[in-house]
Amino acid sequence: MTKFNVMSIKLRLLLLYLKYFTKDNLSIPPNKIREDNAKRQPTFHKILEFSPEELHEVSNECIVMRDEQYIPVRTYRPSAQKNLPLIIYFHGGGFVLRNLDSHDRVCRRLSKMNNAVVVSVGYRLAPEYKFPTPLQDCYDATIWAIRNARNLGIDKNKVTVMGDSAGANLATVVSLIARDNNGPKISNQVLIYPCCDSSKTYDTEIEYSEGYFLTKKRMDWFTDHYVRKPEDVFDPFVSPVLMDDLANLPRTFILTAEYDPLKGEGLAYSNKLTAANNDVKYLEYSGVIHGFFSMPKISKECIEANQDIKSFLNYA
Repeated sequence: MTKFNVMSIKLRLLLLYLKYFTKDNLSIPPNKIREDNAKRQPTFHKILEFSPEELHEVSNECIVMRDEQYIPVRTYRPSAQKNLPLIIYFHGGGFVLRNLDSHDRVCRRLSKMNNAVVVSVGYRLAPEYKFPTPLQDCYDATIWAIRNARNLGIDKNKVTVMGDSAGANLATVVSLIARDNNGPKISNQVLIYPCCDSSKTYDTEIEYSEGYFLTKKRMDWFTDHYVRKPEDVFDPFVSPVLMDDLANLPRTFILTAEYDPLKGEGLAYSNKLTAANNDVKYLEYSGVIHGFFSMPKISKECIEANQDIKSFLNYA
């Protein structure tokens, strides 16, 4: 049962709505869920999000991957100014759901608040494209963005990888691959309620297994769709907490939510990064659930988190 006494009224109402008027039917094929989500997206944006930030330019293009397939990217430019910092954003959705449109307002806000160019990556989704394809897409897109620094008008010495949930997993593993392949150079990683360890069950996954938007059953469903075989959950590129060497990674900011089953994984990863002598900032936001970073209308903590990211990056 949810701990309503410490949540805002708006968040309480959202959880009640989800409990009584939506069904977490895991038998529906992912492509059908994506179609349904696309139909409901305008309604949820109206309820949860502010109007989109007006920016100098927002552009779409497709870029080629290592297998000669194309993925979409969307670039957000806050002004005509050149040599701006770069934020490469990987959306959440359990490696299975969401897209550039679902996180459009998130990326607009990040671009505006940080005076940075944001490149949002439309990596291919599971189960049609299982691990490691989504990860490879994100790494290849990172290389593409930095190689195109002049065209994008960005400072390739000020690069941040960022993501929420599954996107945060992809962001931190991109940082690991970049470290082990001598580039590209990444200055910061911002991990918003990251999934970092699919190899075991944390206490928070049990305590907040249902009733708080993200459920344990849904988490397992996401993992089952993402991995090729059960043993993949022990691969450090799926569960980065298991990486033996976590030294020499970018400055890191990990944000977690109090009532999120993923909180235990985020804290565990923060502790391991700190033990490896990385520069790590960790913040838990009280009274909020998984997904709060996309809910500024009903969660003041969303704006607080954006302000904290702005202070951490110190770009604007």
